Amino acid sequence: MKTKVTQLRVSILLLSICSCCVLLPAFGQSKGSQKKNPPQDDGSLSATAKTIHVGVDIVLVNATVTDPYNRLVTGLDKEDFQVFEDGVPQEVAYYSSEDIPVSIGVIFDMSGSMSDKVNKARQSAVQFFKTANPQDEFFLVSFNEHAELTSRFTSSVEDLQSRLMYTAAKGRTALLDGVYLGLSQMKGAHNSKKALLIISDGGDNHSRYSVNDVKNFVKEADVQIYSMGIFEAGGGGTQEEMEGPSLLTEMCDLTGGRLFRVNSLEELPDVATKIGMELRNQYILGYKPSNKTADGHWRKIKVKVHPPRGLPPLNVFARTGYFGPDH
Repeated sequence: MKTKVTQLRVSILLLSICSCCVLLPAFGQSKGSQKKNPPQDDGSLSATAKTIHVGVDIVLVNATVTDPYNRLVTGLDKEDFQVFEDGVPQEVAYYSSEDIPVSIGVIFDMSGSMSDKVNKARQSAVQFFKTANPQDEFFLVSFNEHAELTSRFTSSVEDLQSRLMYTAAKGRTALLDGVYLGLSQMKGAHNSKKALLIISDGGDNHSRYSVNDVKNFVKEADVQIYSMGIFEAGGGGTQEEMEGPSLLTEMCDLTGGRLFRVNSLEELPDVATKIGMELRNQYILGYKPSNKTADGHWRKIKVKVHPPRGLPPLNVFARTGYFGPDH
């Protein structure tokens, strides 16, 4: 057992390290139907995604593992994981911790409530873009009272930076429309792994899409969502601001992502790096569902991790489910 723990390389990576990282989101099998038109034409590119070929009937689940101090744990083996679907144990047929290219959408809040925070928020976005590797691609959605596709998929970090720098924060907040547009844009992703990063102070007061519209789209989409929440002390002065943290948390939790609360604007660039580290150090688990029924129903996923002897209890974050086949 000592050898096993050594193989983990004390692979517990401190999240507060501020070195450069590359961002990698989760991916899995999803239903992917879309019932409404997005707030704006997304101009999707033809999809030529680089995929991990493990069979069309395998469900892929991306899992992040942390220790009790919220430090990332790497170096675990397939045997350390157990996956359940609707409470039924599944055989893990595929396992990887491979670093592959990612398609990333940044959903950037430019509403009036961000006016005194937007400069630091821009810096965090730039830090986030700089962690890219050459195969990654990004797009940018900005929103105030309307959601707008500011930049289509590109690998040019310089172009994204320049588009961010010359936008003023003003108007009301259409956060849900921004997320919906970002999920719609992912139809044109060239990489199998996909993620959204939401940078916002939370709350929504001007979206045409409802909370349920967006949650349903999140469930159907093959996209992991992370959020950097810049919240007012005490939850803010309006009902929308008070509900912002729970709204962002729920969207992230559905996908296996997480909400990072930012207590000080000075923390934003470091938080961007932490998210990059987390997305880079994930495990991909694949299983063939024992449930062969083609009913299109939502199936709950639960991932458990059993740490080798010598390690403390570990936490695992993974998507909470997927829609089964309907034919």
